[in-house]
Amino acid sequence: MKGLRFIVPLGIFGLLVFFLWRGLSLDPKLVPSPLIDKPAPRFALARLDDASRTIARDDMLGKVWMLNVWASWCVACRDEHPVLLQFSRSRVVPIVGLNYKDTRPEGLGWLGQFGNPYDVSAFDRDGRVGIDFGVYGVPETFIIDKRGVIRMKHIGPLTPEIIQTRIQPLVKELNG
Repeated sequence: MKGLRFIVPLGIFGLLVFFLWRGLSLDPKLVPSPLIDKPAPRFALARLDDASRTIARDDMLGKVWMLNVWASWCVACRDEHPVLLQFSRSRVVPIVGLNYKDTRPEGLGWLGQFGNPYDVSAFDRDGRVGIDFGVYGVPETFIIDKRGVIRMKHIGPLTPEIIQTRIQPLVKELNG
């Protein structure tokens, strides 16, 4: 009985160490989204560049498209921005921006200063559409198919490698 008093806590400690070690080996950018292979949330928002016009999810039906969630206050978005600008020049896929929890003047100023890779940007001032997409930090990027179904979610800044190895092959397959 006295031996169990030491073996049980040691076994529990060993299990704890194993699970912590396993957790450290996971990629935090590969957070599974419950929205993958489900319809993208419906939205209709004012455009960032023209508050009298709207952009809606249904406007994009029939096209494979990318939704990139960004904000002028987002430091990681600055790292991602040159990559998005380069990718947008290829015209592989329409890129819709979702300006998240920002102000219109700051969002427009940011695009004016750094360049505009978006075909159109929606203005999500209060973040409700972002929340519907499960966004918990920016930047986040979604690939949405012709039927309006989310096929990929990437958390964090896009890199040339991610675009080349994940996004371009997926877009090509979906446009197939």
